[in-house]
Amino acid sequence: MTEDNKNFVLFAVVAALILFGWPLIQNRFFPTANPPVTKIEGGETEVVQGKAAATADAPGAIRDRNLVIGESPRVKIDTPTLQGSINLKGARIDDLVLKNYKDTIAKDSAPVRLLSPAGTTDAYFAAFGWRDDGLAPPAADTVWTASSPVLAPGKPVTLTAANAKGQRFQIELSVDKDYMFTVKQTVANGGQAPVPVATYGLVNRAGVSKDPDSWTIHTGPMSVANGSANYSPNFKDVDAAPQKFTTTGGWLGFTDKYWLTALLPDQARSFDGQFRAGNAKTYQADYTAAPQLLPPGRQITQTARFFAGAKEVKLLDRYTDKEGATKLDYAIDWGWFRLVEKPIFYYLDWLFRMIGNFGVAIILLTFTIRALVFPIAQRQYASMAHMRAIQPKMKAIQERYKDDKPRQQQEIMALYKSEKVNPLAGCLPTLLQIPIFYALYKVLMLTIEMRHQPFVAWIKDLSAPDPLTPLNLFGLLNFTPPHFLAIGVIPIILGISMYFQFKLNPTPMDETQKQVFALMPWVLMFVMAPFAVGLQVYWITSNIITIIQQRLLYARHPALLEAPAK
Repeated sequence: MTEDNKNFVLFAVVAALILFGWPLIQNRFFPTANPPVTKIEGGETEVVQGKAAATADAPGAIRDRNLVIGESPRVKIDTPTLQGSINLKGARIDDLVLKNYKDTIAKDSAPVRLLSPAGTTDAYFAAFGWRDDGLAPPAADTVWTASSPVLAPGKPVTLTAANAKGQRFQIELSVDKDYMFTVKQTVANGGQAPVPVATYGLVNRAGVSKDPDSWTIHTGPMSVANGSANYSPNFKDVDAAPQKFTTTGGWLGFTDKYWLTALLPDQARSFDGQFRAGNAKTYQADYTAAPQLLPPGRQITQTARFFAGAKEVKLLDRYTDKEGATKLDYAIDWGWFRLVEKPIFYYLDWLFRMIGNFGVAIILLTFTIRALVFPIAQRQYASMAHMRAIQPKMKAIQERYKDDKPRQQQEIMALYKSEKVNPLAGCLPTLLQIPIFYALYKVLMLTIEMRHQPFVAWIKDLSAPDPLTPLNLFGLLNFTPPHFLAIGVIPIILGISMYFQFKLNPTPMDETQKQVFALMPWVLMFVMAPFAVGLQVYWITSNIITIIQQRLLYARHPALLEAPAK
């Protein structure tokens, strides 16, 4: 077997490993896009309906939510963004839907439900109280008295209860127009002796997050403590042992891809936080504030906040920068390229607000990025032309010193220096594209502003894969292709655009390189197919710009198209 054939066989093996092994790597490090919001059946686009979580392994009977909500007195919650109620039995915030977000793209879709009472499907609730250490706070089944039947922005509600020792308890709840509750807990000591007062707050949920937790995108337990965001513990860690910490300033709660519940104790006082697991796959985040001694005849108020809603980027930034919520913006797991990702998000969001179509905004973002790197691309092509011109000299050195590799490298470096050529200059634009591409991937995967954003025709969600595949004749054939073979129309266009881009590149002198470049577009087509359509739109646009740019720069550097001298 010749050396070229060996190289080609090696490349074919590597390509197969990429094609069939990539799904395993991707699921661990780069989760695929959101599940498709549509499917093609009988040639028609159909909305994919959401499915309720399985509850067969839950203890006891899961009861109807409306029935459970109707069993106890409640205070209605009504804001521009939230709707639900507070359970006066136990003073729990356990009924909450997000008005501005729907489960599916269907017009009659129900709004996203975040919180549900205990004993119902996907139970998820928050509660606030006092530790029972020398104090006799209201029990979990105490029915509190409410000062008003409705909690709304600018209309707080005070819950009151008392005990036989002369101690009176109040929880004043207020809510802003977005997703932040303020909780003021007051104890009045009408007894004869001082009592220690230590408030607590908790968030309890049944089951783990439906969104996968991965190396690049964290879902599950999360906290900010001692100035740092902690994405490390997951549900399995909490199953193994409680996760505890002590901090002044910070928060803790549960994060999904798009939704967040977060307890924010007084940011100026120390508190102990922990995550722990309960029976039947229930999980709890809770904190206890440092105790304060309350003398007879006095009262004390301790204030906390509770965030329950969508992880909107600008909103989390506002709470962090202007309202003292320590690093609440870190609830979005931007990762390593945070400094690149957030400006890209804000620019992309601005384009979207101006134009009204998120796909067009991605295209304009691509033009902007390529315009910024165009001067570097000019240098790249000049460097490539110069490198091509010195190829005969390099070949001569390689032949002359083929048995002396150190001397060969020394002479080649001397040639680069004398000819004033930098062999790495051609790689710089590609290297610059890597953090930009990764940043766009994170923006599409993480930010709720991009959720369910349509583009054109059958593309109803740019953060999901392309649902239209010719392998089943666009749904006319009654079968679903395997995931790694379900190549949509957009990935096919991506492969074609890469093919023509590679065709415009200077023909490599090495036969193995020719074979690699011939196969690479189609391998990458399969690799990219499960990713968000928005990423593929970015790449296709970038390829088209590159093709135009190559024609312009080849005209400026015709040596690139000439056969290398011998």
